[in-house]
Amino acid sequence: MTTVRDTFDLTDRVAVITGGAGLLGIKHAEAVAQMGGTPVLVDIAADRAQAAAEAITAKWDRPALGMAVDITQPDQVAGILARTLESFGRVDILINNAANNPKMEGNQEGREWSRFENFPLATWEQDIAVGLTGAYLCSQVIGTQLAKQGKGVILNIASDLGVIAPDQRIYRKPGLPDDQQPVKPVTYSVVKAGLIGLTRYLSTYWADRGVRANSLSPGGVYNGQDAAFVERLTNLIPMGRMADKDEYQAAVVFLVSDASSYMTGFNMVMAGGRTAW
Repeated sequence: MTTVRDTFDLTDRVAVITGGAGLLGIKHAEAVAQMGGTPVLVDIAADRAQAAAEAITAKWDRPALGMAVDITQPDQVAGILARTLESFGRVDILINNAANNPKMEGNQEGREWSRFENFPLATWEQDIAVGLTGAYLCSQVIGTQLAKQGKGVILNIASDLGVIAPDQRIYRKPGLPDDQQPVKPVTYSVVKAGLIGLTRYLSTYWADRGVRANSLSPGGVYNGQDAAFVERLTNLIPMGRMADKDEYQAAVVFLVSDASSYMTGFNMVMAGGRTAW
């Protein structure tokens, strides 16, 4: 008999995680390893991806692979699948986590560049390429393999700001005129909303081939932000705090495991209640 605990088990399942050397990417990989899975950490930063993979192997006694890839390049994305199959003989899970995300709360130079009126086309194109086109390419290549196998899971890491608009007041700096105030860039919301749309598309496209697709929309995560910014943001959150970086791990395991076997096309918002207000 399969128990509830059994449904969360990821033993020997192989998970490709883009942005795998980032703050949350590493945590997603650790969660997979803790549940018996094999994480493949894909990142533009080769040294960090390899170091993170080695640390996971040492801590959790699970094989892990760090891989340097530019996910905006189709040939390199194809290489993810080829190397994963060569190394482990299978792939079961894709977590699209990579994104450009400038930290506006700590940016002291050139604040006005982020404003919509001034936002550079080159930055728009690069942010879309990494956060959305990269997810499309990885889903196309790895999702096709999952469909051939007749089973697999795609998890897109979106954001609460893919559901609600940024409250630009929390990024304001005292003494600056309105036209120089920093704002959360337009691309962040567009990419994250696009990932939710991609999730819904994929969830129906391959439903008859055993491939599920869901998205997770985290809220703000503590990462050394200044106290004034944290206070302004937490005032918008019913739970009165930001998330710790470990708090999304159980949700990731749920969404990529058989525990969510009858869930597809769903966007799970975990933002301390911010979207309820």
